[in-house]
This record gives sequence, structure tokens and C-alpha cells, in this order.
Amino acid sequence: MPLPNAFKSSSLGLLALSILSVGAQAQMALPEILIEAPRAAPEANATGLTEGQLTVIDRAFVPVTVVNQGDIQRNGGATLGDQLFTLPGITGNSFAPGAANRPVIRGLDNARVRIQENGIGAQDVSDLSEDHAVPIDPLAAERIEVIRGPAALRFGSAAIGGVVNVTNERIPTRLGPEGVSGMVRGSLSSADNGLDGAAQVRGRSGNWAYSADIYGRNSGDYAIPGGRQANSFANAFGGSFGASYFFDSGYVGAAISQFRSLYGIPGVEPAANRTRIDLIQTRITSRGEFRFDSPVIDTVRFWLGGSLYRHNEDFLGAAGFETAATFRQKEIEGRVESQFRPLATPIGTLNSVFGLQFGASSLGTSGEAGGLLAPANTRTAAAFLFNELAFTPSTRMQAAFRIESARVGGTEALFPPDYLGSSGAPVEQAQVRNFTPMSVSLGLLQDLPFGFVGSLTGQYVERAPRAQELFSKGPHEASGTFEIGDPNLRKEAATTIEAGLRRAQGPWRFDATAYYTRYSGFIYKRLTGARCDEDFASCGAGGGELQQVVFSQQDATFYGAELRGQLDIGALGNGTIGVEAQYDFVRARFADNTNVPRIPPHRLGGGVYWRNDNWFARMTLLHAFAQNDTASHETSTPGYNLLNAEISYRMALKSSPFKDVTLGLVGTNLLDETIRNAVSFRKDEVLMPGRNVRLFATVRF
Repeated sequence: MPLPNAFKSSSLGLLALSILSVGAQAQMALPEILIEAPRAAPEANATGLTEGQLTVIDRAFVPVTVVNQGDIQRNGGATLGDQLFTLPGITGNSFAPGAANRPVIRGLDNARVRIQENGIGAQDVSDLSEDHAVPIDPLAAERIEVIRGPAALRFGSAAIGGVVNVTNERIPTRLGPEGVSGMVRGSLSSADNGLDGAAQVRGRSGNWAYSADIYGRNSGDYAIPGGRQANSFANAFGGSFGASYFFDSGYVGAAISQFRSLYGIPGVEPAANRTRIDLIQTRITSRGEFRFDSPVIDTVRFWLGGSLYRHNEDFLGAAGFETAATFRQKEIEGRVESQFRPLATPIGTLNSVFGLQFGASSLGTSGEAGGLLAPANTRTAAAFLFNELAFTPSTRMQAAFRIESARVGGTEALFPPDYLGSSGAPVEQAQVRNFTPMSVSLGLLQDLPFGFVGSLTGQYVERAPRAQELFSKGPHEASGTFEIGDPNLRKEAATTIEAGLRRAQGPWRFDATAYYTRYSGFIYKRLTGARCDEDFASCGAGGGELQQVVFSQQDATFYGAELRGQLDIGALGNGTIGVEAQYDFVRARFADNTNVPRIPPHRLGGGVYWRNDNWFARMTLLHAFAQNDTASHETSTPGYNLLNAEISYRMALKSSPFKDVTLGLVGTNLLDETIRNAVSFRKDEVLMPGRNVRLFATVRF
């Protein structure tokens, strides 16, 4: 349908149109990630009755991975990449494990994976370079959701690979009982002499609900087989305060939060220079919901967030630590959606949601960062159409459409075609690029016998290049790269077909997906084989400290599969014993039959678990096969075996002000394997942590 002229002529450019349609009988069964409804009750994990149980979202058209609060606590990962590292289809870039480890989904990372908290983007520079941390700490998370496929269109074409959504109650979305409740937790870990702790408070007074949290972590250089990974220390601290006012027809809330981190960059050269990153982000967010007694509109929801971000990249000089580079970013993002009343049609019942979305960011750089990327500005506005139609209670269809306007301004640098310093200096000039990505998807969801649900989805997604892909032009000491953008990059397009089979209830829980994607103009970081020092004139002269990386574009094909299942075998003692298994792989090749760089290997794993109302125990083994399908100038990666074990005990405290206490012991990499991550730029220099034993405790009141 054509957009109104008022939208086309607005100062933001093309603004958003969104329609989300769901079958009336299926609406209540849809996962909250699709409708963002307030959660009615605390998670089941808080009771301890479903500890470690696989959560399968069978009413979604695409695979949705859910990590509940109990799993987050037991995993103990200090970053989102650490938390998700072993899940099918997901890993991390492991540039600095425990500090800068951004999730990688199906071999896709950085600009193709959107990370957000409660629906608003992370608003950082972690997608600009792998050494930059995500300013969202799992200590503040109540749930982590990884969304792939058409549902991601709601958040932006930058989510072409998927969305990692961290949810919590920093802005209260439910009005609980009067009074105060909360949680205190902490842990000790052996591999890095680590200590972390967090406290959360939730409360209600009349129509007001409030929330506050504070957390911190401190860890030294972590142990690896035969020693320690130099300069791998990490410290983080943060907190927030938020409040919401509830009325008969909804609520409005806001929160302010801050994240601080100081961490080292491991690797030969960074460790010698004691390279570290000092990061701070202050963030203000707001959200609300208004319900209407109208024959047309049911609910209007909004999300709004803005932040100030800065990090310094320091090194140890003759007079102490000096700042080599500084990145600053100001960003704002907003979205409004209106859900309409169900509409009966001759072929089914529809629900609809109308929405508007916009975003604006300003990146400032100085020092070495100014040589890498001059200041850049990005403005986006979007429209998306997201439809679901229930033909019957067991057969549903979904269609989605999105159109965006993206404006990226910065300083382009035109380099010699061979990217060698001896061929001449680059020519720099101001440049503005405008893009209009469009995306569409279609899916079918069918209930099957024995509690299974099948899905089939096709989608075409376009993505506009980011500022760093267009305008990078110099050295980045922390990542050990000399990065060169291409100001002439065109839109990236991906056509995907995906099939899934899921079972959410009963003793056998199962989630399997297979996909095939063809990319037109896939944008990637290509290692040229040349080495550089601090300026372009040194590139190709030999002996440089930095790897030359050029943003390039080529057609590519990705295909893969993800499988995870659990089976409760039966009773053992006063509990339930079960087994679990998982498998995932992704294969990625360019049109010229060469390999896409930094793709994760095949992984196969399984384990056994036992649980009752108080105890939970599990042992798992994950085998990663060797990755020999490498790109030019990329080394092979050997396989490894990751053996983990855990045991925890939860005890209710009926005669005290405390509700319950949980104690647990977790062992990771118990075989003390030498583990290199195939997707990491520094896999030949940086190992994953060795054997680690972690003791944790949680008290709820």
C-alpha cells in the first residue's frame, strides 16, 4: 500500500508503518517476544521446579532460543557471548573472553546481529570492532531471547542474522503486591580468581512500581592450559533505577542506568603494550502501554531510549597509561505500535498492530580512532508489515514487510586498488550515502500429531551498509587490524528458506531447524595478507604489526541446521533423570567457491541430568570438530571437547524474611582442553579459558 504523503515529506524521511496480525485463538499462545506483553508472573525457574529444563517456543514461526534467569545464573558467563556460546547456532567472537565477546548467530556477527535490552538497541560500538564490549551485563538480565527470521524484521534490517534481546524489569511492566521483594547473588571462580555480585529490589506503593539493581564483577587474567592468558583481566560495575505508574488502562515507566567497564585486550602485541579499554555508558529508557475500550484499537505501546557512550583505548607508555584512541557515541531510538481488535475475515481472524520506528546516532572519534574512522552520523526510519492469519486453530500463516530509509554520512577514503602503500596515498572527502532497504517474509505454522508443531518460512531481507563498512580508513591497535572500508558498497540482500519442527510439552522437548540462505552482495572483512604499521604508506612493506582488513562484497551461500532436545527418561529416587543432545553446523561459501572467513565448525554434544524440587545436577560434553574450511590467509582450527558439570540445591525458607536460598557448584572445561574459537580474529594468540570451578549463591526475599 502507498505511504501517505505526510510520511514521505517528514523531516525524518520515511517513517514507519507496521501491521502485526495474529489469529485470535492463537494470540494468547504467541511468545511474548512477538507482542511484548507484560509478563503475568515470575519465571517458572524461580521456583526451582523446572531447573535446567529446555524452553521451546513452539508457537513461533522461527526458532527462538530462551535462556531463563536460573540458566543465566548457573552459566555464569560475564558477557552475552559467554552466556550463549554453547547453544545450537550461536557462539561468540571471543576477542576478549569475559569482557568483549559478542554473540555470533549462524556465522553472522557485528552489523548483522542486533543486541537490545527490553526492545531498545544496545547503543554502543560493539558492532564496529570485535574488541569493543557490549554494555549489557548478564548480572542485570532476567531472560535472554535469541530471535531469528521474520520476527526480527520488527526491530530492523540490521537484525538480518538475528536479535539478542535481554529482558528485565528495570522499567516495571507488572504491578505486583504491595511491599518489597528482591534478590542478592554472587559467585567465586577459580580460573580467573573472579568475584561477582548483584542485588535487585522490586517494590510497589499504590499505583507505583519501582525497580533498582546494582552489580559488579572483578576478575584477573584467566587460566589456560599451561599458564595464564596475559592481559585478560576484566572489571565491570553498573546499576539502574526505574519506576512505572499504573492506571486502569495501562502504565508509563522510565529508567536510568549506567555501565562501566575496564578490561584488557589479550594477544601477543596488546599484552606487551598492556592495551586496555575503559568504557562508560549512561542510558535513559522509557516504555508504556495504553489499552482502549474501542471497537478498532486494542492497545498502543511505545519504547524510547537514548544514551551517551564513551570508551578510551589505553596503552602503557613511558609515563604510565596513555590514551591512544577514543570513541564517543550519542544515540536515540524510538518505536510506537498500535494493536487493533481482532478482525473476522472469510478465511480466518486477524489481529493487527500499527507502528512507527526511528533512530539517530552520532559517532565521534579522536586519537588513533580518528585515523580509523572519522566522525559519522546515521539516521534511520522504517516501516514494516507483519501479518499472521489463523485459518484454523491449528493452521496459521504469517506475512511480513519492512521498508527503511537509511542515511549514513562520514568521510570516505579512496585507496589504490591493490591496497599497497607504495601505490599512493588515499584521497579523503566528505560523503553521504542514502539507502532504502526493503524486506518481506512469508511463513506457515502447522500443528502436527503427538504435540509437534511444524513451520516453513521464506524471507528476503535487505541491509544498508554501516558507517564502519563504508568509511573505515586506518589502524586499530586494540584489534590488531588496519581496516579499509569501501564507500561504494551497495545494499546487502539475503533470501532464506527455513523449516522447523518443535515439541514444547511433555517428557520429550525438541527443537530442530534447517535453513538455506543466498546472499547478494555479502559484506565481509577480507584479510589481504598485507601487514601494516600506523599509516597506509607502511602497508605491504613487510613486518607490520597490523593485519590489513578490507571490507569487501561478494555473493555467498549459507546453509545449516540446529537441533536440541531433552528427554525425561523417568523417575530415579525422588527425582527425574533425563538425557539431552544437540547438534549444529553452518556451511558458507562465496559464489567463486571459496570459503567465507571465520565460520564456526560442526558441533555435537549431549549429557545427562537429574532434578527434583530441590536438587539439580547435570553433566554435558560438547565436541567441536576441526574447522578446515577456511578462507584465504585464514588458519585452520583444531577441534576440542568441552566437558562441563554442575550441581545446585535450592531450599525454601518458610520461617524467615527470606523466600529461598540456592547454592551451586559448576565446573567448566573440566578436561582443561586447549580451545581455540574458529570465528575469532585472534584464535592463534588467544585461548578460551581452561579448567574453572565456580561457586555461586542466590538469596531471594
